[in-house]
Order: sequence, then structure tokens, then C-alpha cells
Amino acid sequence: MKIKSKFFLCVVVFLSILSSCVEDVDFNQFENIAATPTYEAGILYLEAPEDVINLVSGTSVFSQNFNFDAFSSDVFANRVIDGTITYVVENTTSKELEITVEFLDEADTILDTEVFSIDPEPTAIIQREIAYGASGRSIEIIKSLSTIRVVAENLGDNSSTSNLENPIITLKSSGKFRVELIK
Repeated sequence: MKIKSKFFLCVVVFLSILSSCVEDVDFNQFENIAATPTYEAGILYLEAPEDVINLVSGTSVFSQNFNFDAFSSDVFANRVIDGTITYVVENTTSKELEITVEFLDEADTILDTEVFSIDPEPTAIIQREIAYGASGRSIEIIKSLSTIRVVAENLGDNSSTSNLENPIITLKSSGKFRVELIK
């Protein structure tokens, strides 16, 4: 008899606990979830020492196309919301330089251009952030990007040399974008 009362009491307590913690489950909650992480990665890193710039005849120091299909892949292009590309340019050479960065689509149509006019050393580091999306340039530029063209022009001479150790021109860029994982 004592065992039956303990069993009955355990069943009542178990049912009470079970019924007090159960709530109607809404399986449609998943539709209201949004996941928008921010991804950041390097895009370009270029450098040219002053002695190499002095070897080049004429004004064109560098001209190169870089295949860059990372942004145009469906995984990224269909889900990107907005973001920024940050450029950092540093010049420790004795040269006045102009660097042009162009974004091209698959048909080599220019989608966007950024021009950097750089004074000879001593010069401050140039840092520029370009926004894409609702608060900046069209996000379609990023979605259609297939090639990055970089052109560097020497607006100075080919004989001067900087007094600094290892004079160099450096261009770095990185991207930081918000991507909607769950729509």
C-alpha cells in the first residue's frame, strides 16, 4: 500500500511538472529568424619599391588586371546587403604617384573607379572607406564585380631617390560586408 501511494504521488508530481512547463510550440518561428553576419577579408595588396619605379621608362609604373569572382558568386551575390571597401595607401618614395582602381564586370565594363593622388614622402597614410548598399554606392557594383584593374602612374621623375630606408609605395584593400544567411 505504501508503494502504491508513493507511485501515485510520483505520477501526480511528474504530470504537474510536465503540464506546467509545456507551452504551445510554434514551429513557424523559424520563418522570423534572420541571420546577418559580417564578413571581412583582404582584397588586394600591392607594393612597388622606388628602385623598381626608377627603372621604368615613361610614366606607367604598373597596370594589371586581377580576376576577382568572389563577390559575383551566387552564394555571396544573392545574399549581400551592404558593406565597405577600405583602401590604405602609403608612399615613402620621392615620387608623386596616381593610382587608379577600377571594378569591371565580365564584359570589361567599368562599374566603379577610385583614384588616389599621392604626394612624395613625407606623406600621410591615405585611408579611404567606400560604402556600398543603402548608405553608399550601388550594391550591384559589388555583385557584378569580376575583375579589378590597378594602374599606377609616376607623375614625378625616374631619377630621384628618397632619403628613407627601403622607400616603397603600398596599396592595401579589404572588404567588410553584411550577408543575409537566412531570408
